[in-house]
Amino acid sequence: MAHAAEYSDVIIIGAGISGIGAAYRIHEKNPQLTYTLLERRARIGGTWDLFRYPGIRSDSDIFTLSFPYEPWRRPENVAEGADIRDYLTDAARNNGIDRHIRFNTHVRSADWDSSTDTWTVTAVHEGPDGSEEKQYRGRFLFCGTGYYNYDEPYAPEFPGVEQFGGEVVHPQFWPENLDYSGKRVVVIGSGATAISLIPALAKEAAHVTMLQRSPTYMMSMARIDPMVDFIRKLLPPKLAHPVVRLRNAVFHVLTYFMFRKAPKFGRKLIRNRTMAALPPDYEVDVHFNPRYNPWDQRMCLVLDHDLFEHISDGRAEVVTDHIDHIDATGIALKSGGHLDADIIVTATGLQLQALGGIKVSIDGSEIKPTDRFVYKEYLLEDVPNMAWCIGYTNASWTLRADMTAKAVAKLLAYMDSHGYTHAYPHLGEAPMKEKPTFDLQAGYIQRAPHALPRSGTRRPWHVRHNYFLDVIDHRFDRIEESMVFGKVPAPVTQTA
Repeated sequence: MAHAAEYSDVIIIGAGISGIGAAYRIHEKNPQLTYTLLERRARIGGTWDLFRYPGIRSDSDIFTLSFPYEPWRRPENVAEGADIRDYLTDAARNNGIDRHIRFNTHVRSADWDSSTDTWTVTAVHEGPDGSEEKQYRGRFLFCGTGYYNYDEPYAPEFPGVEQFGGEVVHPQFWPENLDYSGKRVVVIGSGATAISLIPALAKEAAHVTMLQRSPTYMMSMARIDPMVDFIRKLLPPKLAHPVVRLRNAVFHVLTYFMFRKAPKFGRKLIRNRTMAALPPDYEVDVHFNPRYNPWDQRMCLVLDHDLFEHISDGRAEVVTDHIDHIDATGIALKSGGHLDADIIVTATGLQLQALGGIKVSIDGSEIKPTDRFVYKEYLLEDVPNMAWCIGYTNASWTLRADMTAKAVAKLLAYMDSHGYTHAYPHLGEAPMKEKPTFDLQAGYIQRAPHALPRSGTRRPWHVRHNYFLDVIDHRFDRIEESMVFGKVPAPVTQTA
């Protein structure tokens, strides 16, 4: 028996930072609108529920990663993954958002019907009695689905891996019962995952090796920042939180621009700080001196010098080389060396994916989101009533996610006050040059340069990674700019 589609004014896909933030902002400005969150996992958290490897934590400070309206109450300036997930769960419960979440609901497709100005979302719900297809209808769709593939990480083929006698694991699917105590572990990769994983492994493993093809820039940050701690003791929580959040945002944005405008100075600064954290005779220029300039790729965060300390005491090491093949006992290097291993961790990165892989169609005709330009970082060219949330490459995700949520809430209020039932941005006939949506030279971006919707080179079609310029733009936003608004010729039927 077919079930009638559940109707909500707004359908939000994803119950992570983006989805919970969207629900809060949309309800805050439009309390008359109904909304539903569709979450494929069994719990709140998104990324922070998916990744469960040892040492998982934020790679930016938690105050800019947290919501402006929900103070972070723990002492850390950099937070562990489990604590972030608990924070998101509390934020959803405190604001009544958890009552609107449909868990274990994997969205597969979304189709826009111009005759009713509604989206029909088709999802598969995993229940105790098996899988069941369900449909949801709504007049606005918000995709808080992140930017990478949850099901398939980047997994290059390593010759001979089938000969390995130990275990091979990827951090995206970390086995809950993996025992690495007293084992020799080799972690392939030197990105944010490896940098947070290795210190955690080194506490129990016999030895941990980070195998990298080339060095990565790393900067150490304190788990508990003395200045942040001082501000929080001086001011009440509801005032301290926005003050610290602004302070941290300003600090990180200014630091980023310093590195970009003065790369030689930035390189020297990072090198000197790394040298000071490692033994005097350590080969810093071999293992910690990248070929590129700071922030050509995302900077990796070392917490309280933990990685450097484990290298100094011999529990961890860095090897800069290329893999020739994997054999029964470990990894044979092209230099002729060999890394013995009981466990190999392939921290080889993510695969970009637009809109969580959801099939999007308009009046039955499939469209490719990657063929569309992005408008003001959150709408797609000629796609009605659909928003997409994308974070910054040089600052925390939530800084832009919250701006996006507020922009959507503002658009919905404008449509409601004017009686409009659809809205979409239109580029027109003027040609538009394309630039990468993510302005980094990271491997996961270089491997799939056209995996995300397009960025243009001029506003409002330019996906910019500049928090303060975006704040100004959103503050003085002209909502009608390059937008098409209209009303459906027939009433929308709401089915309970």
